[in-house]
Amino acid sequence: MSPAAATNLGYTPPDGGWGWAVVFGAFISIGFSYAFPKSLTIYFKEIQEYFSVSYSEIAWVSSVMLASMYAGGPVSSILVNRYGSRPVVMVGGIMVSAGMVLASFGTSIMHLYLCVGVIGGFGLAFNLQPALTIIATYFHVKRPLANGLAMTGSPVVLSTLAPLNQFLFDCFGWRGSFLILGSIVLNCCVAGALMRPVGICVQLEPKTEPPECNGETAEEAAVEDTSGQSANLRTEKSHSESQGCVHRFIDLSLFRHRGFLIYLIGNVVMFFGFFAPVVFLAPYAKHQGIDEYSAAFLLSLFALVDMFIRPTTGLIGNTKWVRPRIQYLFSFAVSYSGVCHLLCPLATGNVGLVVYAVFFGLGFGMVSALLFEVLMDLVGARRFSSAVGLVTIIECGPVLLGPPLSGALVDIFGEYKYLYYACGLFMLGPGIFLFIMHYYNYKKLDEEQRQRVAVEMRTSEEAVQLKMSQDDKTACETDG
Repeated sequence: MSPAAATNLGYTPPDGGWGWAVVFGAFISIGFSYAFPKSLTIYFKEIQEYFSVSYSEIAWVSSVMLASMYAGGPVSSILVNRYGSRPVVMVGGIMVSAGMVLASFGTSIMHLYLCVGVIGGFGLAFNLQPALTIIATYFHVKRPLANGLAMTGSPVVLSTLAPLNQFLFDCFGWRGSFLILGSIVLNCCVAGALMRPVGICVQLEPKTEPPECNGETAEEAAVEDTSGQSANLRTEKSHSESQGCVHRFIDLSLFRHRGFLIYLIGNVVMFFGFFAPVVFLAPYAKHQGIDEYSAAFLLSLFALVDMFIRPTTGLIGNTKWVRPRIQYLFSFAVSYSGVCHLLCPLATGNVGLVVYAVFFGLGFGMVSALLFEVLMDLVGARRFSSAVGLVTIIECGPVLLGPPLSGALVDIFGEYKYLYYACGLFMLGPGIFLFIMHYYNYKKLDEEQRQRVAVEMRTSEEAVQLKMSQDDKTACETDG
C-alpha cells in the first residue's frame, strides 16, 4: 500500500470501524443515484408509444434526471457543509420518492420531465454528493478501496432494478411500476441514517493553523496534496485572505488550480458520450429484434461486470505502483471505453451485444470507480466538497444534452451505429487529452517539488551559516 500523506483535517481518519457502515450507506445512496436513471430506460419504448414521442424526446427523461442530479451539486455541497451528510441524504430520498409517485399520475411527457427529471434528479443530487463527501472524512489510506466499494452500488442496484422493472411493467404497467419504485427508493433514507458524522467516532485534534474558507492553506497543501499542487495553492492563500470568507461554501479559487482544470476540461467533453450508450442499450437491442427480457438481461450483464470491476479497480488504484500516478489509469479507462463504443456497430445479434455489454461494463466500471477518486487526488480531501460541486454543475450541460443528441442521430439516420460512433469519439478524444495533459502536469509537479526542496535546503544552509556567524561573534565578544 502506498504511503499516505497527511490529511490536515484536524483529526486522523479512522480508515475503518464505523466507516465501513458509512461505505455501505454510500453504496446504497450512490447506487440509486446512478442506477435509477439508467434502469428507467426499460419503460422508454412503452412510454414513447403511449405519448407518441420520438427517440430524442423520450431520451430527455433520463437526461433531465441526470442533468438535474449534476446541476444540484453546488446546492448539495452548501447543504452538506452546513448540515452534514445525514439529513441531506434523507431529504433526497424523500424527494425522489415524491417525484416517482407524482410521475405515476402523469398525463404528458412534460409531466415526466418535471416529476422524474427535475424533482427526482435534485433528490438524487442530495444522495450522491453527501455520500461521496463523507467517505473522504472517514478514509485516507484506504480511500481508493472505500470509493471503489461505494461506487459498486451503481451496478449492483442496476443489475437488480433492470429485471425488476421489466417484471413490474408486465404486472402493473409503467404507472403502477413508478408508484412501487417510489416506495423502493425510500431506502435512501435508511442509507442516510447510517452516515453518522465522523466527529462522533473520532477525537478531533485541536487546530492551530490559520482560519480558512472551505479550502487548504498553503502549508497544509504542501503535505496533503498527493499530486503536489502546492505551488498553485500558495498563490491562492493570499487571494483567500483578501476575499475573507467569500468562498466559504464553494471555493472558486479552484479555477486557478492546474490539475482541476485539466480534469474539468476532459470530463466535460467525455460526458457527452458517457451515459448515452447505457441509456440506449436496451432500446438498441429491441431495435434489432431481441425480446424484452433479453434486452433487460444486457443491462443486468453490463451491471454484473461493472459490479466486479469497480472494487478491483479500487484495489489496483490503491497499490504503491499505481496510486502516485493514478491519473494515468483514469486516462486509460476513458480511452478504452471510447474504443468499445467505436467497435459496437460490429456487434450484431444477441451474442454480439452480450460481448459488447461485457467489454462496455469493464470500461464503464473503471471510469466510474476512478471518477471521483482522481478528483480527490488532485485537490485534496478538504477541498473535495467544493470541487465536486463545481464539477457537477458544469457537467450538467453535457449530461443533459448527450442522450438527446444521440437520440436525434437515431431519428435522423434510423440507425444506432452513428450514435455509438459519436459516443466513441467523445470518449476516446478526452482519454488521449487527459493522458497527455497529466503527463505534462506530473512533469511540472516534479519540477516544482525539486525547486521547493532546493529552496528549503538553501534556507536551511543560510540558517546554519547565520547561526555559526552569531556563535563566532559571541565567542569573540566573550574572549575580548
